[in-house]
Amino acid sequence: MAQIKQKTLPREKLIRQGPEQLSIPELVSILLGMRVGEFVPHISRTVCNYLIPTKQVNLKELSQMGIVNTKAATLLAALELGKRLYGDRKIKLIAEPKDIWMLMKEEAKKKKEYFVVFYLNTRNQMIQKEIISIGSLSTNIAHPREVFEPAVRHHAGQIILAHNHPSGDATPSHEDLSTTRRLIKAGEILGIEVLDHIVVTTDSYISMKEKRMM
Repeated sequence: MAQIKQKTLPREKLIRQGPEQLSIPELVSILLGMRVGEFVPHISRTVCNYLIPTKQVNLKELSQMGIVNTKAATLLAALELGKRLYGDRKIKLIAEPKDIWMLMKEEAKKKKEYFVVFYLNTRNQMIQKEIISIGSLSTNIAHPREVFEPAVRHHAGQIILAHNHPSGDATPSHEDLSTTRRLIKAGEILGIEVLDHIVVTTDSYISMKEKRMM
């Protein structure tokens, strides 16, 4: 029984936690329908080479490893699909509040308030940026359900809140502070950390975390 469970573990892990949590050997083992063992990491190194523009893996090379054509075709199709869909996508690392300000340049120009949430993985890499609401920020507009539903969907481990002040004054209002506190509490319940709330204008920004407002 233990061997059967071990054999299906990567697939079960994907179902429970999402594909982002699996290692390359685990992902490859699912595609090839085999358990993770000494054979799969060797294939995984070749898969990594395929992702380097100067190298490619082909059907013949996979066949020489002992992979039957049907499984090799599955692996090659998955690699090609990922390359076409995500090959040019650059992962943005959020290192400081200024990074968020730069990503909010368009919203900073707006005449209405845009409440935006940046969804990050545990390495501070941006998974998704979503506009949650448009209009004056309030606890009704920035409802925890609207903020954290995408976090669960994108398997984000942490989030950063941001919104613009059309007035040109980046000073957080009383409403901004109360909304932030409410969302922090909601995040604690869900196990998703609110790292910061940044108010931006076209010329400046204020990080509530840096100002110890949260």
